[in-house]
Amino acid sequence: MKQFKPSLIQAALITSGFAFSISSALAQETAADDNLEVIQVSGIRGSLMRAQALKMDNTSIVEVLSAEDIGKLPDTSIAESLARLPGLAGERRNGRTSGLSIRGFNENYVGTSLNGRELLGMGDNRGVEFDLYPTEIISNIVVYKTPEAGLTVQGLGGTVDLQTVNPIGQERSITFNGNYEKNQKDSANPDYDNNGHRLSFNYIDSFADDTIGLALTLATMETPRQEEQFRGWGYATVNQDSPRRDLDITPSSAGDVVTGGHDSFVRSAMLERDSIAAVIQYAPNDKLNIQVDALYIDFEENDVRRGLEEGGAEWGVGDNYQITGVENGLVTSGNYDGFYSVVRNDARSQESKLTTIGLNLEYEINDSWTAEVDYSTGDVDKTISDIESYSGVGRPGVNPDRPLTARSWQQTDTGVTFSDHPTIAPLDLTDPSIIRLAGPQAWGGSLAPVEAFQGIDGFDPNTAQDGFVNQPTFDESLDSLRFQVNGIVNWGIFTALEAGVVYSDRSKTKTNNGAYLTAPTWPDDGPIPDVVGVADLSFIGINGVLAYDSLALFNSGYYTVTDAADLETARQGDSYTVAEETTTLFAKLDIDTEVADMLLRGNIGVQVVKADQSSSGFDTVIGPNLYVQKTPVEGGDSYTDVLPTLNLSLEIADNQFIRTGLAKVLTRPRMDDMRPNNQVSFSFNDSNILNSTLGNGAFSGSAGNPLLKPIEANQFDLSYENYFADDGFYAVSFFYKDLKNWHESGNTVADFSESYIPGYHDSSGAHDIDNDGVEDGPLPPQTFLGGVSFRQDGLQGFVRGWELQGSVPMSIIHEALEGFGVVASATFLTGEFDDGSRIPGLSEEAYSFTAYYENSGFEIRVSGTKRDEFFSETRGLSLSLVGATDNGGEQWDAQVGYDFAESGIESLEGLRITLQGQNLTDEPTIQSNGSDSRQITQYQSYGRNFLLGANYSF
Repeated sequence: MKQFKPSLIQAALITSGFAFSISSALAQETAADDNLEVIQVSGIRGSLMRAQALKMDNTSIVEVLSAEDIGKLPDTSIAESLARLPGLAGERRNGRTSGLSIRGFNENYVGTSLNGRELLGMGDNRGVEFDLYPTEIISNIVVYKTPEAGLTVQGLGGTVDLQTVNPIGQERSITFNGNYEKNQKDSANPDYDNNGHRLSFNYIDSFADDTIGLALTLATMETPRQEEQFRGWGYATVNQDSPRRDLDITPSSAGDVVTGGHDSFVRSAMLERDSIAAVIQYAPNDKLNIQVDALYIDFEENDVRRGLEEGGAEWGVGDNYQITGVENGLVTSGNYDGFYSVVRNDARSQESKLTTIGLNLEYEINDSWTAEVDYSTGDVDKTISDIESYSGVGRPGVNPDRPLTARSWQQTDTGVTFSDHPTIAPLDLTDPSIIRLAGPQAWGGSLAPVEAFQGIDGFDPNTAQDGFVNQPTFDESLDSLRFQVNGIVNWGIFTALEAGVVYSDRSKTKTNNGAYLTAPTWPDDGPIPDVVGVADLSFIGINGVLAYDSLALFNSGYYTVTDAADLETARQGDSYTVAEETTTLFAKLDIDTEVADMLLRGNIGVQVVKADQSSSGFDTVIGPNLYVQKTPVEGGDSYTDVLPTLNLSLEIADNQFIRTGLAKVLTRPRMDDMRPNNQVSFSFNDSNILNSTLGNGAFSGSAGNPLLKPIEANQFDLSYENYFADDGFYAVSFFYKDLKNWHESGNTVADFSESYIPGYHDSSGAHDIDNDGVEDGPLPPQTFLGGVSFRQDGLQGFVRGWELQGSVPMSIIHEALEGFGVVASATFLTGEFDDGSRIPGLSEEAYSFTAYYENSGFEIRVSGTKRDEFFSETRGLSLSLVGATDNGGEQWDAQVGYDFAESGIESLEGLRITLQGQNLTDEPTIQSNGSDSRQITQYQSYGRNFLLGANYSF
């Protein structure tokens, strides 16, 4: 029978000191081949060869990143490296590539594993935040686009398997890495800087005649981020019937829209990440191999966001504005006469800790069969403390002569910029004699029932809110046990069998803590204590605001704290525990045969997954005493899924393959959707209270759904791959995913009459609702029927796409181009749900490009990625995740380095220096209303980032 040629794999494996798992047959063939030509290739080209060889040998459609490829990219995390692969696209959050989409599905629909074991993330849901994982701990990454039965960690988009090194058989290697980091933007906040560093230590060695191996990685980093952000409240429809003073331009149509307000700020952040990874391997004889993997990550990010929150036309200043420009339905410029500006000094601290430990025992029963037991346990704890602190020209009711802020505004491609009003003098918000530590807007309506804020003449409890703290905590754990056997069989076209069972127990708890903050001077106001300087807002045309440390004030106990869980149904209504146990039986047969003198390899298999899910939480409603009443509630379900898979790889000519795959895949429901909670909401405005139309009344409700089933897809894949050189190939792939049972919003009608509280739920003023000429006074809601929203199964859709990729060493064109090379890819996707809604994470087009030069110790690399707009999520009120349209973007990075091993200077052998640049074109992140990209709701600019590093190995 024709045999698969391992020469490319052998050559590629020799290029690196890292050990990758390959079949024992191939290893024996390598050892027995005395005539094997040893090709010593290192650096960029070596890493590409190794990745190419592993991709070529796999019978699934995969993408591969090798350790050296990752380590030498200008990346601080694996997210930035993965974003360059075909079919993958990165999503920047707060200036870092953190999210990841595979074939149009974001990380919540992607399986992630570490050495084959499911890996917990530190996010709000199942998705892994890939920027948490430093490049130093990874030996290679395999992205499975088509699954196989033995791959029990699955996702609709695919599976990312992070792999650490196997140390047995390795020569001793000690490596030190150090980088100095600097952001181009000077800090706009006086108590932060723009300098950081990155340090790591790697140790690999084998002992006792290669029966014991140890790999240890210690990594620490402090990386700064600077950001300028315009964030718009949205765009209001111009009320053309309202009289407006000095209206210069009449809107062109009834559909014209105008900016409704903004909260814009300058953000300074410092991310600190400490990581420890260890692998201990013990092989006392040829039959037994024992390996222990451990990973610990301590992640902390602190930031401040200082700026302004100001109402705009219609929503903030009502009719007190003038329009001076309109273009195609969008008001492009105008003036407003005044708003009590809210000076924001917000701060956030996110602390996360991840621990995961795995134990693997592999025993060779005989020459044909092995048995394997694998146990792992993991835990994640995360706390976010997000402080909002309000100040301004004084508390309502204290000073009747408080000055208003008047501005002119212009709509631009970066959002809205401001300038002085043409006739009203500007107000200096950096003047400490004007700015007081008190909320200048009466936004504390929820504090009305609190006894401490009642009974003071002339002071409404609404004025008692001077800030807020959102402090959700997350605790997640995952234990899994896997048993499997692998053996050689001779069943016709089938040559090997893998079968086993995996048991997994996972739980996630969210406690949505929050509190209202009131300055101790209430009902009066006072100066800001401990001003640290001025935050510069010149990027939106405003000179700045006073800066102070609100987090320190909160931690010191300065504020009066009122628990929001007593006053808001959304606190306990979004606190829950979700638990799930899954048992997966799997079996896979490997295929190795010939078809018309062409080698056909592949596998066929099936998984049977039994799931038991349960969740607990609270039903919440405002009670007669105006405090939240909570009732414990729980729910759950159990079900079984059958997931068949087929992968075939036909070598139609030397090193040319046609691969195809058929599979059913699934992603388990989002954990926040699985909560059993129900909560009642009430709209405190007369337009809803006095509306009797169903759906427009004052009462509404929302609920989770503990009965949700997994999201499923039937998928088909076809690819052609041509490996024309040891470091060159091109490939064309097509795929189609038929989506089943996506989760969608459902609605039902409920009677909320039992939730009605006379007086509290009544309208606020006098009304002549029956048109008899007599004012009726405050009135009860005109309907107690309201809609209840929840998540439900059943939505269907599709995603299909083409992926083009190639890696070309330029030496094939002419020998004078030795050392030059290009790696590029293009992805074209289309897809939607049956109701017309968008797939979260899908960009219709995405591109990546890398050009490199490597010769005589010099290494130069330039890399760029670009993606179209896509549907994403951002943090809304109470740090909740809400949908948003990200306009996509383009990012270019570069690296220049020199390896002194090529210098001939013996004393410097082992030293490599690099200069790296990230986001070289200073690409912003832009979100807008989906219908009009000019209606910018968020514009973020981060500046360029530079790292100067040294790597020394001995």
